[in-house]
Amino acid sequence: MSSREVKARPREDLGGFSACLDEYLMFLTVERGLSKASVENYGRDLADYLGFVRSDGCEQLEDIERDTVTDYLEDLRRRAYAASSVERHVAAVKGFHRFCVREGMTEKDPASSVPLPRKPARLPEAVTVEQIAALLDQPFPATPTGLRDNAILEVLYGCGLRVSELCGLDFSSLLLDEGLVRVRGKGGKERIVPLLGTARAALEKYLDEGRPHLHTKGQDAPKEPAAVFLNARGGRLTRRAVCKMVETYGKRVGLEGLHPHTLRHSFATHLLEGGADLRILQEMLGHSDISTTQIYTHVDRAHIREEYLSTHPRAHLR
Repeated sequence: MSSREVKARPREDLGGFSACLDEYLMFLTVERGLSKASVENYGRDLADYLGFVRSDGCEQLEDIERDTVTDYLEDLRRRAYAASSVERHVAAVKGFHRFCVREGMTEKDPASSVPLPRKPARLPEAVTVEQIAALLDQPFPATPTGLRDNAILEVLYGCGLRVSELCGLDFSSLLLDEGLVRVRGKGGKERIVPLLGTARAALEKYLDEGRPHLHTKGQDAPKEPAAVFLNARGGRLTRRAVCKMVETYGKRVGLEGLHPHTLRHSFATHLLEGGADLRILQEMLGHSDISTTQIYTHVDRAHIREEYLSTHPRAHLR
């Protein structure tokens, strides 16, 4: 909640709705197995909603109409709730009413036709080609982990992988002779991505000179013989460890808060700026829907405008 948002209504204002809410929260705890913090968040959001509908003259579930729900959404916006908070409240309200119908508390679901608010598309964050060069060309320790870290940064940017995809790479994923890598993405879908240039060179150097030393270390070694990227104990590297490592190397070149996904965004943005076909980019990123890839065209518009202003002979004439 932003600093401008007001506090939710107190629970004691709920009247007869309290029993319905208690049953739903019990369901979330016992049947859904949600954490205590998650259940508390649901309870707070729904207490706010039910307090609103009661102040609107509703004393039982049958009194709540679709207009009541949409009026509540407008009330959230008037109270300056962020779009993500409004979306969370709507999801809670819809889940609550579905539960009440399923449990026979009412036959009416006033929220069933209320759509989840669409969040504005966020433009992906990307760093410049020059910043990428500073990140990847910095000196890395001549150690097994240094070779590994260099290879990870090169592969993240050179192949546009998600951090989970990188950590999941096995030897069977690598088609080094062909300059390709087989990636298992969301939903278990596989795709083939080029592995060329400095990314391939850094990975081959790590596999030849770094990984053998990590694989022979510690008790974890026998557990992950197939994993490409290993930790200092010989086990498969975790996503958290990769994120921490990327942030560390980013700080060294002035890129505060650098995240692996930023390298993926930069991979996509720089390919598009270089003239890559959107459909090919979709395939390399593993997007099931082209509309997900199209968000990068918004990023590229700034680049297109800059190119126009710097090259068109009449761009600055009036």
